[in-house]
Amino acid sequence: MQTAPFQIKKILVKPIPPPLANSFVIKHHYSGKVVKNSQLHLGVFYNYRLCGVMQFGPSINKKGTINLVAGTRWNGFIELNRMAFIDELPKNSESRAISIAIKLIKKNAPHIDWIVTFADATQCGTGTIYRAANFKLVEIRKNDSLRINPDTKKPLHIIQAHHLKINKQFYKWEKVPGYQIKYIYFLKPEKQQNLTVPVLPFSELDKIKYPEKVRHVYKNAPVV
Repeated sequence: MQTAPFQIKKILVKPIPPPLANSFVIKHHYSGKVVKNSQLHLGVFYNYRLCGVMQFGPSINKKGTINLVAGTRWNGFIELNRMAFIDELPKNSESRAISIAIKLIKKNAPHIDWIVTFADATQCGTGTIYRAANFKLVEIRKNDSLRINPDTKKPLHIIQAHHLKINKQFYKWEKVPGYQIKYIYFLKPEKQQNLTVPVLPFSELDKIKYPEKVRHVYKNAPVV
């Protein structure tokens, strides 16, 4: 029996309860963790099956991030802080889901001018999905906030170290070099003229190289 071909236009995006979103993200996001200040939880459905989750909320570093666009009101931007999809979804499903989410935010939250998000080029990738969804690349920053736990051989973030009260041990652990990539999407295109940093060409991402140790620790990490 043949399986019916996937029809990307049948993807449905709608709000879901936080517990459902959180459990999905914990199971399917590479970090296995949620961002506690997420406020908008959107489920991505296909054939009535939950296949993905996008979580939005205030930026963790709101004071620092708001200055990216001059004149932004305190509630004038939002952060896409978690996005997780099952592997069975075909190519372009993520971009389609982001596009629908953007339309929902425009319609229901007209006070929001722009969306900021990050790609973890230490553990995951450089944000191919965001580029496909027409986000602007605004920062490539070296990131060494991850350390390898010598006992578990797994990475631990500096925020987790503070939470677990193992600061002294954490700073003795081996650094995991990498990058954090920042993207912006303007819900109101005219606001781009207020951007306080330059838009970078995507070709800048070609300069990123994953050290051999990172490729060894993260077997699925792409090499750009």
